[in-house]
Amino acid sequence: MDIYGYVRVSSADQNEDRQILALRERDIPAEKIFVDKQSGKDFQRPAYRALLRKAKPGDSIIIHSIDRLGRNYDEIQDQWRILTKERGVDIVVLDMPLLDTRLNKDLMGTFIADLVLQILSFVAQSERENIRKRQAEGIAAARARGVRFGRPIKKAPENFSALVKKWGGGKVPLDEVLMETGLKEATFYRRLREYRTRKKK
Repeated sequence: MDIYGYVRVSSADQNEDRQILALRERDIPAEKIFVDKQSGKDFQRPAYRALLRKAKPGDSIIIHSIDRLGRNYDEIQDQWRILTKERGVDIVVLDMPLLDTRLNKDLMGTFIADLVLQILSFVAQSERENIRKRQAEGIAAARARGVRFGRPIKKAPENFSALVKKWGGGKVPLDEVLMETGLKEATFYRRLREYRTRKKK
């Protein structure tokens, strides 16, 4: 029977080294560790799908924590059912030793594992929702203090009006104006509209 490792990191996570190190400590060779590095937004996980094709009944899949299986309570429960019930694969969750389907395969052991799974997957979803809520509150508070997010606004230079007059009169080409102002073409036209709006007032 083969033992595989599965690692998932999203754009919000740190790198995958911590999860991989934990799996390598279980003597899982690198070629049997499947890694998905992408946001969980659309949850298209090529490495996970490849792992499902590879794993056979009786094989084991080791993950670092239960939330690697899904983004929310329903997905975690669904993937657990697919792996353990439909595929006949054992799951080992490193940070929760009770979630090791290789052990206690009697009725009581299965009941305890299922109960712990439900509690942990609920906690995992609640924690993610709390993190998103705190992030949203932090962003709202920062905006209220006047903090700007995204790229800094590129302002027009002091000689912008003179350059616009030269360009408008055909004395200098647009490329030269862009080079001198340091603006991209789209930004130049935005600043031009703002400039003309101010002149009309």
